[in-house]
Amino acid sequence: MLDSLMVSQPVIRTEAALRAVGAAVAKAVELGVRVNVAVVDAAGVQAAFVRMTGAPLHSMDIATDKAYTAVSFGLPTGQWQEALAQHSAAVRQGLVLRPRFVGFGGGRPIVVEGARIGGIGVSGGSEQQDEIIAEAGLQALGLIEDQQGG
Repeated sequence: MLDSLMVSQPVIRTEAALRAVGAAVAKAVELGVRVNVAVVDAAGVQAAFVRMTGAPLHSMDIATDKAYTAVSFGLPTGQWQEALAQHSAAVRQGLVLRPRFVGFGGGRPIVVEGARIGGIGVSGGSEQQDEIIAEAGLQALGLIEDQQGG
């Protein structure tokens, strides 16, 4: 009877969240930028976070909100402009006004075998740099291939 009240939801393990953050920081160092990196679990709760020395303070929340937006919708944050173009003006205007919604690059959902287990968000570099750094976090988890042949 009580089983009918619950569902099981896979979430990212702490070790995996830390591995993703570590790889993202290493990529940021390689690119010469100082960023904030956040990983949230499937419920949008912070699982790991690093603020690199000198990273913009305001981007701490932006990184977390990118991860939150990515896990919430299962869509990379850099794809929102195109996605919103297909909706009404009310949706286009209203969604971007929601607290914690970020509609520009640097947030990626973390998906394993079809299950959304978390999200990673990066903020502090250019939009393109944030995207590259977030991808490095996913590469460290074996979820996307290294674009440089690794």
